[in-house]
Amino acid sequence: MQYKRLICEKDKKNHIAIVTLNRPDVGNAFDFLVMEEIDHVFRDNLGLDDDIRAIVLTGAGKYFCTGVDLNMFASKDPLVKEEELEKGVASSRVQEQEGDVPWGQGTVLGAVVMMRSVRKAVIAAINGPAVGLGFSIALACDMRIASDRARFSAIFVKRGVGPDTGVSFTLPRVVGFPKACELMLTGDMIDAAEAERIGVVNKVVPHDQLMTAAKELAEKIAKNPPLAVAAHKEALYKSMSETDLIEQLKLEVAIQDKLLNTEDFKEAAAAFLEKRPAVFKGK
Repeated sequence: MQYKRLICEKDKKNHIAIVTLNRPDVGNAFDFLVMEEIDHVFRDNLGLDDDIRAIVLTGAGKYFCTGVDLNMFASKDPLVKEEELEKGVASSRVQEQEGDVPWGQGTVLGAVVMMRSVRKAVIAAINGPAVGLGFSIALACDMRIASDRARFSAIFVKRGVGPDTGVSFTLPRVVGFPKACELMLTGDMIDAAEAERIGVVNKVVPHDQLMTAAKELAEKIAKNPPLAVAAHKEALYKSMSETDLIEQLKLEVAIQDKLLNTEDFKEAAAAFLEKRPAVFKGK
C-alpha cells in the first residue's frame, strides 16, 4: 500500500521504524483513510518485517493527534443503522472475524489490536496534544515519551459520545480505576507534567529532544533478541488479565522452553562467555 496519510520510515541498520501521522493541517485527525492505513502499517507492513524490531509512532507538525475528523460526520443521515444497533455493532466498517482474518481489519480498532499484539515494541513519541482518539492511540502503544508541549484528554464525554478505540480498557490499566473515572467522566485536559505524574507517559523531555529520546529507547530495545522481546511483551499483557499466579508461571515456562532452543539464546550465552557484543537474528 502507498500511504497518503502516513509516513513510514525504516532504519534497517538499527532495526527501527518511524510512523508519522501526516495530516498536520487538521491536527493529524483520523478520517477513514488514516484508519485503514494505520491498521495496514502495523498489520501487513511492519508487523511482517523481520528487520524491524521496534516502532515509534508520532505526529507531524504541532499535534500528535486531535482525534476524529468531524468532517466525516457532516451528513444528516443517521450514522448507525437500526439493524446495526440491534446487533450491537457501532460501525459497519468493523467486520466480524472470518477464518484467519483478525478482527477489525482495515479499521482503527483493528490497528489498536495490532499495536498490542505485534511482536515488536511500539513507542509513542507524543509531540503535541493527544485528544480523544489520539489519546486512545497513544495508550495503545507499549510505552509513551512526551514532549513538554504535549497535552492529553479523553474528551469523548464532552462530545456526547461513548469511550472509543479501547480507552476504557487501556486507561484504567495505566492509571488505575479512580483516576481513569476522573479523566473519562470530566474529559479534562492534562499537561505533560501531570501525565508523567500519574503514569500516562514514561518520560517527559524538552520538545526538541523528543525524537532523539524515542529513537534511543527504540534502538536500545531493538538490540535485544527479538524473540525474547516478543515473549516479554506477550507475558506482560497476559499478566494484566491473569488472576492465577500458577497460570502465569505455566505461560513463562512454555515461553522459556521455546526460547532455550533458539539460536539467539545460544548467541547470547556465547557472547557473554566470550565478552563480546551479541549479534541477534531473531531465530
